[in-house]
Amino acid sequence: MVDQKPPLPPIHDFATWEPVLRLLRAGNAQGQAARSVRVAGSIGRGSWSLPLQRRLPPPGRAARAEDMQDEFDAVKRVQRALADAGVDGISFTAEISPAGKAALRLLGPSPAVEPGIGTPHPGTLILVEGALPEPCRRLPEPAPGAVPAPSADPGLLERTLRERLPRAVGATEAEIAAAEARLGITLPEELKALYRVTRARWEDRGDDHEAAQRECRAVGCELFALDDLYVADASSRHCRWEFAAMEAVVTPPDAAVQGLVGSPGWIVFGDNGGGDRLAVDLTPGPQGHVGQIIMVGHEENVGASLVADSLTDMVLNRLSERRGGSGGDGPPVVAHVNIRSLPSVEAAAHPGLEVLSIGVWDREPLSLAPVAGLPRLRTLAAYPGTLADPLEIAGLTGLEFLDLGPQEWRVLLGAGAVPRSLSAAAIRVHGDQDPLAVVDVANEILALWDRPRIIRTVLEGSLGAVP
Repeated sequence: MVDQKPPLPPIHDFATWEPVLRLLRAGNAQGQAARSVRVAGSIGRGSWSLPLQRRLPPPGRAARAEDMQDEFDAVKRVQRALADAGVDGISFTAEISPAGKAALRLLGPSPAVEPGIGTPHPGTLILVEGALPEPCRRLPEPAPGAVPAPSADPGLLERTLRERLPRAVGATEAEIAAAEARLGITLPEELKALYRVTRARWEDRGDDHEAAQRECRAVGCELFALDDLYVADASSRHCRWEFAAMEAVVTPPDAAVQGLVGSPGWIVFGDNGGGDRLAVDLTPGPQGHVGQIIMVGHEENVGASLVADSLTDMVLNRLSERRGGSGGDGPPVVAHVNIRSLPSVEAAAHPGLEVLSIGVWDREPLSLAPVAGLPRLRTLAAYPGTLADPLEIAGLTGLEFLDLGPQEWRVLLGAGAVPRSLSAAAIRVHGDQDPLAVVDVANEILALWDRPRIIRTVLEGSLGAVP
């Protein structure tokens, strides 16, 4: 009996990728008929980045979906294979000879590597399983003297809402208690008063298609059903490592709201219609009130803005004019050294510095000596070529995140000087660098922590000669 090899998984089947490769050859072969075509890209379940020059629509007509139908169909074929394999995304490089022979190299995935954004290069390397950036680990500072605002009036709030929503179906005490048990938190009295008037369930509205709009006008936001209340702790505000590591939690003494990623005391109950969430704040800043209403913006990674001193104020449209703390006159804990911001590393250095970002620079490379030994410095991000001596990084003993160019990483790897304090790392790539070389660097870094490497799979096939 002849042993039979099991069929290849679709994502590792050349036929799955053939339509994409044909499009890439056609889009990159102009004027290169006698040379091989070299391309790189990435495809995820919901997006893709391919080096294609799309055809322009005829003059006088806007682009239409059907103009890209071949691309949609080819990508969808790969996306179905990704879904079948349980993979979120994959990068690749390909070399296609003039005769049509193709060598496709699939890069990844690895559970220790975040996907790159619009690039075939790897994203952040997670060196410690389950590690979170420092801002995501921060809990609210206690505010023992904080009390509800004088304007908080559950009785007035309930009467006002009953006048505005006379036909609404309110929550029972048992339903409110069930919500508290689910959340593991006691709801503030104003929030209970709101949901006693309306529990905001779609099924309660029946055929009344205007009910949601009336409710929105009555409360001042798109109200979540009682069953959909949630706590906006740090885990609810997902942010990629390389972005969160560049942030810092800062709460000035005159702040009404703590500058957190999230808090176990932020109870989200609504939306402003643009993706920003309204929450009752039970962990206010030094100058805030327990139960104040804050807005957690979807375009920011940390902090929230004060909307009203109480839910009563919000419903009565008595919005706060306070805008939080001033931040004081101290040096920034997140410092940017580049041609437009701080002029030197010396100007950024102070004992409270947490994040140092070195960007576009047109002068002599910089020394890190001024920030060596700083007690709170945890993140360094430096554009390729901006450091005079990458080995000075050894003097930054508290780093948890390091973002460098491939050559700088090569210096550290060659000297055995990669900081062991790191929880995550990134390789900053500019220009058209070979993804295979970058993956080699990434795998060497991952190996130091014995983390899963980026798998490289080679698929070969023929696309035939160009017709």
